[in-house]
Amino acid sequence: MFDVKTVSMEWGGKTLTLETGRVARQADGAVLATYGETVVLCAVTAAKSVKEGQDFFPLTVHYQEKFSAAGRIPGGFFKRERGATEKETLTSRLIDRPVRPLFPEGFYNEINVICQVLSFDGETEADIVAMIAASAALTISGVPFMGPIGACRVGFVDGEYTLNPKQTAALEDGRLDLVVAATSDAVMMVESEAKELTEEEMLGAVMFAHDECRKVVNLVIDLAEQAAKEPWEIDLSDNTADIKAKLKKAVGKDVTAAYKLTDKSARSNALNAARAKAKEAFSGETPQLQMVAIKTMKKLEAEIVRGAILKDGKRIDGRKLDQVRPIESMVGFLPRTHGSALFTRGETQAICTTTLGTKDAEQMIDGLEGLSYSSFMLHYNFPPYSVGEVGRFGAPGRREIGHGKLAWRALHPVLPAKEDFPYTIRILSDITESNGSSSMATICGGCLSMMDAGVPLVRPVSGIAMGLILEGDDFAVLSDILGDEDHLGDMDFKVAGTELGITTMQMDIKIAGITKEIMGKALEQAKAGRAHILGEMNKALGSARTELSAHAPRIETIQIDKSKIRDVIGTGGKVIREIVAETGAKVDIDDEGVIKISSSDVAQIEAAKKWILGIVEEAEVGKIYDGKVVNIVDFGAFVNFMGGKDGLVHVSEMKNERVEKPTDVVKEGQLVKVKVLEIDQRGKVRLSMRVVDQETGEALEDTRPAREPREPRGDRGPREDRGGDRRGPRRDGGGRGGDRGPRGEGRGDRGPRGPRGGDNGGGDPDHMPAFLKED
Repeated sequence: MFDVKTVSMEWGGKTLTLETGRVARQADGAVLATYGETVVLCAVTAAKSVKEGQDFFPLTVHYQEKFSAAGRIPGGFFKRERGATEKETLTSRLIDRPVRPLFPEGFYNEINVICQVLSFDGETEADIVAMIAASAALTISGVPFMGPIGACRVGFVDGEYTLNPKQTAALEDGRLDLVVAATSDAVMMVESEAKELTEEEMLGAVMFAHDECRKVVNLVIDLAEQAAKEPWEIDLSDNTADIKAKLKKAVGKDVTAAYKLTDKSARSNALNAARAKAKEAFSGETPQLQMVAIKTMKKLEAEIVRGAILKDGKRIDGRKLDQVRPIESMVGFLPRTHGSALFTRGETQAICTTTLGTKDAEQMIDGLEGLSYSSFMLHYNFPPYSVGEVGRFGAPGRREIGHGKLAWRALHPVLPAKEDFPYTIRILSDITESNGSSSMATICGGCLSMMDAGVPLVRPVSGIAMGLILEGDDFAVLSDILGDEDHLGDMDFKVAGTELGITTMQMDIKIAGITKEIMGKALEQAKAGRAHILGEMNKALGSARTELSAHAPRIETIQIDKSKIRDVIGTGGKVIREIVAETGAKVDIDDEGVIKISSSDVAQIEAAKKWILGIVEEAEVGKIYDGKVVNIVDFGAFVNFMGGKDGLVHVSEMKNERVEKPTDVVKEGQLVKVKVLEIDQRGKVRLSMRVVDQETGEALEDTRPAREPREPRGDRGPREDRGGDRRGPRRDGGGRGGDRGPRGEGRGDRGPRGPRGGDNGGGDPDHMPAFLKED
């Protein structure tokens, strides 16, 4: 029934298997990829015709994680997979970026690539498996895909590169988390986070990854040789030579003049005028030919710009190839935020704010790995006014999520340890102007805003976007590219890092032929650009402020013994709720006994801290404490002190003179000062008020005379007769001092009580307190 084709290889210590023919057989191409026990299904479908008037390539990639893959049920009300999570969106982009350039120019059929995680082993990252599955499914589908590609993840531990490290281990155990996608001949995409790696180490990691990607490419080719469908027959012949010649004659000089204007708005207006003139030149042609002319106009613009750069070394805005645009930085830009910065580089500008929060502000992430929490967030917004356009304004799109994550990766490695700075951090980047590399402006502005907020970063971070123009053996690497240079160039290469090394690198290549030499040149030029930008940032703020904003919460951390956690929380959380209610501070405690006390008022923090320390500390005999009367009884009052301990102040310890009733001296809720007199073996505490000055809390001299030692009682002798034989039969009325008589006739005369052998009024005087004896 099934015509199943399977190929396998050992790769990075696990078996990688690609299978087709069993599942999703009605798709144009479907591959089940298994690596370890992680399984991803990728299905590719393609429209057989192009929509009328369409002039772009509508490729859509969807990556979805099924919670059942990890044996979990989704959280929330609906209990099913909903909209794409941030990770799913980022992985979709990760697949899209390397495959999109491998479709031929002029191919406009709509293509859907859907990757679904069906099994997850908790170790193998599913994103790499999905990229391989997508490559294989496209390769066997018959669509004009100039792949295949391979993909892998690389770590860097103890100076050695590691292939496909276990999930989360890449940066926890090492210094690098790098994802690379490549064909046999060229690297197509790089995404990374690093802990200040040198340029040589990063380049070595990319080359190591490319070698491993070639093995995957060969495996996909093996599958395609067995299961590939017939390739589509499409007519993509280039018949635009005559159109280009006509355009050059009509608007060539106008386009050249427009790209000599250094101001973006002026240049844009001049180009729009040239495009309108070109459209008018083809107004009498068919709609199809007019559309081809519009596409050819874009090629003409690219040809003019690229030629000027390669031949004359002249860029659009007149800069040198390695020159960075003018930079202006401001910190403390907004008065009420915890930290803020305005970063402007040329015609790109970002307002970045940093907000500090407590643990309860952490982001909860519900994924295949289970619930996790993130204490660092970076959100990037790109409103349409930033490029002078009218457009959609609302929830972030894939591009905004991707740019925000790139900036997150750049800044995350330099954050202080959680133990040293226990805050939740959120950076918000609002792009107010854009003409190239707004994500790098976010990195620079985000770094400045964190330092303005008092976040003690390991070192400041700057970022720069590099471009490439490649024609044959001639190439030019461009520093700090403009938007037009990005669109018309062959490479988008972003690098961020500190003065010591790289923290993130992202590269998207639009053509084959990017050599190790070109990448090395780009990295070195980027290093010089980053250093220049760091110097400009230092003019605004060179290091983190030593004091937090007056509007930011303060957090103090204390460590208690695990055995005391129960005492601080109390039954059903009673104690910790009382601390929060009384002091106004937030209190968080974890299973290790780490307590975080937070408030914007230092006095509230100190009050909560004092209360908690009072609970966990042991009382000391002879030490004076502040307390509160919580209960009054006939013989004294119970006083709560040290937050969670109660002790008894006996009525005899309230004052030096005789006290008839405890309520004559104290009342419930009264604040008193007490001294610990004794702690018995059962932990019961005996307190005294009379030896403490209730106003100042100072110890007073004990003026009460000490007890005299008791005299021996001697022989008490035989008991005297109490008036009858108590043991006599009760029915006869004997034994209690008289004849009781029959019960029905009354008790009879009991007679006077006999002496009991002591003072019946006050008891034994030797058992009385000393001050009562004096009376």
